[in-house]
Amino acid sequence: MKPLRSLSGLIDFECAARWGSFKLAARELHKTPAAVSLQVKQLEENIGFPLFVRHPRHIALTEKGQELASATGRMLADLRAKVAALQRGDEEAVLRISTTHSFAIKWLVPRMHRFTKLYPELDIRIDSNDAPVDLQADSTDVAVRYGPVAEGDPTVLFRERLVPVYSPELLAPGQDALSLADLAQHHLLVVQSPEAWLQLLNENRALKGKYDFSRVYTHWGVLVQAAVAGQGVALVPYGIAFGDIQSGALRQIPCKSARFQSGYRFLVNPHKEHMLKVQRFREWMVAEMRAMEATLDRR
Repeated sequence: MKPLRSLSGLIDFECAARWGSFKLAARELHKTPAAVSLQVKQLEENIGFPLFVRHPRHIALTEKGQELASATGRMLADLRAKVAALQRGDEEAVLRISTTHSFAIKWLVPRMHRFTKLYPELDIRIDSNDAPVDLQADSTDVAVRYGPVAEGDPTVLFRERLVPVYSPELLAPGQDALSLADLAQHHLLVVQSPEAWLQLLNENRALKGKYDFSRVYTHWGVLVQAAVAGQGVALVPYGIAFGDIQSGALRQIPCKSARFQSGYRFLVNPHKEHMLKVQRFREWMVAEMRAMEATLDRR
């Protein structure tokens, strides 16, 4: 197995892979197509396997070429971001946050004005993506991720509770509130499966009855919006529905909550743990989460 002894040719290769053409890559790199092709050929000889299948009128990545192109693209993007940050001198002035779509839309973005009011000098960049994030990458400072949490984990911000909520639009004339006894009269909105609903109904000794679980969603944020729109009663994470509960757009049905093992963790790029921007954002997040948790009925 040959070690990679030189990075020469990786930029040409990444550019050609991105364009699918030596000619177009040459245009971007201000080289000749022959020069780009030669650099890639030398890289292939260095690593010991082909990166492209060369056809008369086009080129196509090999399977290994696709893997290397993906890795090289991420590496060069991080490198370019680092160089740009150093050139601008903004490494401490830009806070790059990665989190999930639902949390960004329903929790983080609506209250970020409170953080920016405290620290107006910070340039906030929020990347909402449900895919796992590489915390070693320079493009991420901190990540707030949702998933299973363990007792005693110091990264845990908030352990979620599932609560049943509904829009006031579902109330019949003269009806003040919904209770568990009213659930059979409404669509019960779920994410992926009704398992959590069944746990809650069992916990409250309300399993008997015919329930309609026909409306299924893939994201908690979409589920909450469906409940706000009056499409049924939803069992949702308290954190995601918190803003709508506080505004009155959603109401809670009082009952015991279902057992739930997921929550939010605050993760930090290990190279940026010492930065003041990270410390300030962590302190603010902890305070916001504690304030929200204080409003939660933990029956």
